[in-house]
Order: sequence, then C-alpha cells, then structure tokens
Amino acid sequence: MTRLVAKEGEPNGAITAPEEMEERGQWSTKMEFVLSVAGEIIGLGNVWRFPYLCYKNGGGAFLIPYLIFLFTCGIPLFFLETALGQYTSQGGVTAWRKICPIFEGIGYASQVIECYLNIYYIIILSWALFYLFSSFTTVLPWATCNNPWNSDLCVDILNSSNLDNRTLTANATSPMTEFWERRVLGLTDGIHKLGSLRWELALCLLLAWIICYFCIWKGVKSTGKVVYFTATFPYVMLIILLVRGVTLPGAAQGIIFYLKPDVSRLADPQVWMDAGTQILFSYAICQGCLTALGSYNKYTNNCYRDCIMLCFLNSATSFVAGFAIFSVLGFMAQEQGVPIAEVAESGPGLAFIAYPAAVTMMPVSQLWSCLFFLMLIFLGLDSQFVCVESMVTALIDMFPRVFRRKGRRELLILAIAVICYLLGLFLVTEGGMYIFQLFDYYAASGTCLLFLAIFEVICIGWVYGANRFYNNIEDMIGFQPWPLIKICWLVFTPGLCLAVFLFSLIKYKPLKYNNSYVYPPWGYIVGWLMALSSMVCIPLYAIFILLKTKGPLKQRLRQLISPAEDLPQPKKRLASPSELKREGWSPPVQEVLSITERETHF
Repeated sequence: MTRLVAKEGEPNGAITAPEEMEERGQWSTKMEFVLSVAGEIIGLGNVWRFPYLCYKNGGGAFLIPYLIFLFTCGIPLFFLETALGQYTSQGGVTAWRKICPIFEGIGYASQVIECYLNIYYIIILSWALFYLFSSFTTVLPWATCNNPWNSDLCVDILNSSNLDNRTLTANATSPMTEFWERRVLGLTDGIHKLGSLRWELALCLLLAWIICYFCIWKGVKSTGKVVYFTATFPYVMLIILLVRGVTLPGAAQGIIFYLKPDVSRLADPQVWMDAGTQILFSYAICQGCLTALGSYNKYTNNCYRDCIMLCFLNSATSFVAGFAIFSVLGFMAQEQGVPIAEVAESGPGLAFIAYPAAVTMMPVSQLWSCLFFLMLIFLGLDSQFVCVESMVTALIDMFPRVFRRKGRRELLILAIAVICYLLGLFLVTEGGMYIFQLFDYYAASGTCLLFLAIFEVICIGWVYGANRFYNNIEDMIGFQPWPLIKICWLVFTPGLCLAVFLFSLIKYKPLKYNNSYVYPPWGYIVGWLMALSSMVCIPLYAIFILLKTKGPLKQRLRQLISPAEDLPQPKKRLASPSELKREGWSPPVQEVLSITERETHF
C-alpha cells in the first residue's frame, strides 16, 4: 500500500507522491474536436474503401443502399455515440457503464474491434510509405515493364504505340498490377504459405507506428495540434487528382459506370451488408472512437450541429473520391480495350493500382506521386492515431488511478504500439494479404458492426430511454434535436440493422480473395472466431454482471439498468420567453440568457 508523502521545500506542503492524478483534459478549441473527428472519419475508407465497394457491388447501385443507411443509421448512431461521450465525459467502456451498467459489454466489444483495427489498418500506411519511397526515382518503377520483377505477360498500357501494334493476350497484366503483387506484396499461392517477411514493409510499418506514437503521446494536447495539417492537406491533393482524372481520355465512361446503378444488384444481400458496414466503418461507429473524442468536449458544446456537418462532409468526400477513382478506371479501360469492370482486380489494392496509373500521366510524375501518397498517409494516419487514442482513453478511464500519473500514459501508448507492431508483422509477410483480408472481412467490417449497432440503440433508445437521452442532450446544447433522430433510435435503426444482420447470415458467402482464391476451412474458422470475439462480449458481460450483483433478480435488473448517480442531471426546463409573454409574464434577463447561451457556443 503506497503512502502520500509531502516533501520539504514544496509550497504549501504540496504532496508529490505518485497518488497525484493528472487532469483528464479537454480540447483547447472547438476546431480541434471538429478536425480530430474529421480526420478519423475522413480517411482511407473514403478514398480506398468506398470506391472499392462501388466496384465490387456494381458501381452506382451501391449508392442507393448507402444513402438509405446514411440517413437511418449513420447520422443517428454517429450523433448517439458523440453525445454519449460528451454527456458522460468517459471513454468507450466506462461511458456505457455509467449510462446502463448491464450494457457495459458494448464498450468491451468495441475495444476488441479497436484491437483488430490497430493491428491491420496501419498496414495500409506501410504500403503507402513503400510507394512514397519508391517514387524517388528517375522513372516511377510501376510505369514500365522493364524491371526485374516484371513477367513476360506485362504490357505497358501507358505506351499507346505498343497497344496499336499488337493484340493483348487474355492474361496480360499492367506494370502497376505487377508492381503491387510481385514487388510490394510478393504474393504467395495462399494463406497456407505465408512465406518470408517483407523487410521493406516491416520497416515502413515501424515508421508508421513511430509517427503515430508521437502524434498522440501527449493526449489531446498533441492530437489537437497535429490534425490541423493531417485533416486538411489531403483535400488539396484530392481536388488536384480529381481535376487530372476527369481530363483523361475515357474518364466519361468511367464516371457513367460509377453513377449508373444496376438495380438488379440490390437483390444481393451482400450489397446491403457492405453498405451498412461501410457506413459504420467510415463513420467510426461501434468502435468507441466517437465516444472518446466527444468525451473531451465542453459539456455545453453543440455536438448536434457538429455531427450533422461532419456526416455530410464525410459522405460528400466519399462521393467526390469516387469520381477521382472511376475517371481513372475509365481511362485505363479505354487504353486496354476492355470493360471497366475488368480493369483492376477487386481488393484493397485498387487505390494502389488505379491511382499510380493516374500520377504517371502527369508532368513531373514523381512529384505528383509523392504528393498523392503523402495524401494517403495523412488520411490513414489521423484515422489510425485517433483509433489508438480511443483505446488509450478507454483504458485510462477504466483504471484512472493506475494510468493517470505522470509518464504512465506515454508508457501505455508505447506498450500498445509495440504489441500491435509485432502482431502486424504477420500481415507484411508474402502471404500477409490473405490475413489482411480475413481481418477486413470478418473482424472489423462484417456482421459484428451491425450486431453492436443494434445493441447500442436498444440500450439508449429502449432501456435508458430516448426521451431521457434527448433531455440530457437538451441540457447540454440548449435545445432538442430533430425528432426524426429519436424515431430512428427507436424503430428504423435497430430494425434495418437487424434485418440486414439476419439476411447476411442466411445468405452468407465465404470470403474469396480476388473472387478466385478459396480459403482453407481453418481460415474461415479463424475469421469467424475474430468476428465472434467482439460480439460475445455483450451477452457474456451481461450474464457476468447479473450473477455478480447481489439481491433478488428484479432488484439486480433495476440496479443494472439505472444510470450512475454522478451523471449530470437535466435542469428543469424553462419556458421560452414567447410562452411566458403569452401568459402575461416577462422573465428576468438572466433566465433568458440561461436558455439561449448554449446555442451561441462555437
């Protein structure tokens, strides 16, 4: 048992023992919160994942379920988690403990997903860093077929004279595709053959973790400053790449393919599942990130306005990024004389095949290549370090007496970084892409996100009470949000998420890499174990805490669905000045200010 010790010479007999706890901290300005959330949600999912899912699910048809999920699930859940963090001032686990103890398992489930994300999401940054360093050459290595790793089937699609003088074979590949598969990944035949470690990628992964560590090691004080650059610079490059893309020959055909929906694809449950999980993934829902970021807000911050603005900004960015991707796909299809759907292989390599082709078309291509991959790095970096920050916040709030000490936070982040880096080394082997696909398909972007979303809205909408939570929000921002969000919490969000969740289980299709490679049975078992490892947290913790709590069953249930007593209680609602005047009474100036002062906070 440690003791408090007062040192001589300290002013006022200050206690300098290790029991002194550091303050939790808040955002210095509102802009730091907005940019941090924007940096988290506007990331690789917009530039890489959204166009990939459009390609995978038949182009523009994917936009229909995407928009449906956006308005019925995305915005309501995004606002719910952010407001929950701001109201409780707690991280992704203890926020649920305070609001409804029996649903604390939601927090643990989200942190399990966070663990998987921290391991595999940063792998994309290692790929981008590899491309960045490869750009410092006289000729971009993926621009020609004159490299040691190129095969006899490699055809320089950027040299139109070559295409005019010969007929392409059915198995012809582009230098961009071969650089990606043969030089970067060193792809093996399957997951059963991991091969050797790609040491270049391992070093790039190490660099990514070092950068990530120093971005968040001082908490919101450092994170809030870094995002001013990491969250804004990518937009400059995205606009430049978009302008260049739409001016390429064949871009119009690519854009038409992107916008024209194939209605028949809507009958495939996988399309709806991908739309739902893309909304949850792109908006960082069910991951504890929004709750953690919101917890550093001032209590009176207008989080409702922030959430609506950020949601529309996020989806608009995804939509615009799709134009940049598909304009390049249209160009590549015209150059190769093949349908657009056959231009690039489906998979996370889409951005590392289509975009490199775009930059090679530009004057001073090395410069554009460097700037483009810097954009990818910054997009992924702030998403990654906010992801780590949310886990750190959750752990510190769970064990404040242990971690809220001088130097403990830095050690905790270092431990997380080292562990995740060592586990991530499996994903930068020659067969690491197959493991990456398992993470992406099962652990973080599958049915587990829908499962968590269902329980989140059940907890807030039905158990804690949507009306009660609306009163809490009104106490924070000074007014009640649009009633439709409350209706979504109660009906549309759980109903739609449950329908897609069940439908996806019934029509489940095992993962196939590149729509061709079939995983061995043990590979699918590993994938489902990763998915279940998060989902089982909710029922298991509910059973555990129910058995642990003493007293009759009815009393235990009442206790476990009751919020913590130290949560802020809504003040008694004051009538508006117009209502009071109708009754012949004019309120004092101070009461009028108490009603309106929160709405002016920005």
